[in-house]
Amino acid sequence: MVVVEPHHNGGNRRQSSSVSWFSFVPLLLIVVLLYAVLVMIGADFAAPIFDIPLPSGGSWAFTVSDAVMTLALFLLFVEILKATKTGGNSVIDHALSMIVFVLCLVLFLVWPAAATSLFFLITVIALIDVVAGFSVTIRAARRDYAFGGDA
Repeated sequence: MVVVEPHHNGGNRRQSSSVSWFSFVPLLLIVVLLYAVLVMIGADFAAPIFDIPLPSGGSWAFTVSDAVMTLALFLLFVEILKATKTGGNSVIDHALSMIVFVLCLVLFLVWPAAATSLFFLITVIALIDVVAGFSVTIRAARRDYAFGGDA
């Protein structure tokens, strides 16, 4: 993309900005792929990674499943932040997020290894990503339109 900006001496200055291919990749796809890899290597999702003693005397075990879910929630946050950007690229981003959701839904329904609560929650997170992405974009477009007003 090339942006032309007015320069202080009256001329125009061309400035190029490159768009990274990584900005188009739905980040929740990373979680889906991570889940698939962990299943393929036979990981035990209930296995504790570490234990944290609590002041109550109890102990909290942070499991592989907890780590995957924490990553999914963090990436959902980043995806929602990405949705706040307006422009032509947002349509592609929303379409790819929808594809990730459909992929999760199909895997949940037809792949026995995905018939778990963890993968169900990943699917719900993918759905939230799609709905939030469209909602944020529509809201931002309304705001931009309202500020444009009568010219």
